[in-house]
Amino acid sequence: MSDIDNPNESVIPASDPLGLFENWFAEAHQSEPNDPNAVALATATPAGAPSVRMVLLKGHGASDDGGAEFTFYTNAQSRKGEEIRSNMQAALLFHWKSLRRQIRIEGALQEVSPEQADAYFHSRAHKSQVASAASDQSRTLTQRADYFERADAIAAEYPEGTLVPRPPHWTGFSVKAQRIEFWLDRPGRMHDRRMFTRSGSAWTSELLYP
Repeated sequence: MSDIDNPNESVIPASDPLGLFENWFAEAHQSEPNDPNAVALATATPAGAPSVRMVLLKGHGASDDGGAEFTFYTNAQSRKGEEIRSNMQAALLFHWKSLRRQIRIEGALQEVSPEQADAYFHSRAHKSQVASAASDQSRTLTQRADYFERADAIAAEYPEGTLVPRPPHWTGFSVKAQRIEFWLDRPGRMHDRRMFTRSGSAWTSELLYP
């Protein structure tokens, strides 16, 4: 999206946040040097202590109610998985430095079906399946050799060309967007911000001060 001559006008459309996300996401795939689908995922404990880390967005689209959802996968026994299971709310932040844009997404989480988790797990490279199955993510690792030994054992049992069984705790979650905010850098720090909020079965939008 290019700037326009009149700096007093917003250049972020006021309708269809999912369509706008798809446009920006496609442009990020053309301009970002690495992992344009990398997104910061923020979760919180039941006591409200926050934590954040980078994950990869692996799916997005319209939700069953006509809204928007954004899907990532993880080990549900990891720290973030435990936080998710105890507090099914999350926030996502995309920052595309090459485009000088960011998108914030907030909403409730919903776990994907076992069939959907199976399909994505087995779409990954064989080495990635082995690495995920061998990992007790976020748990203490005494020495890296222990992890490699476990991975070698799984690879021997399920060699290249076979499917590694998906661990039952390896799953995916979708953020059901309640809010989507688009931020666009503009000259002189007069940035452009628009917030979309899901209200019933429709989106409303408003401009925000930068």
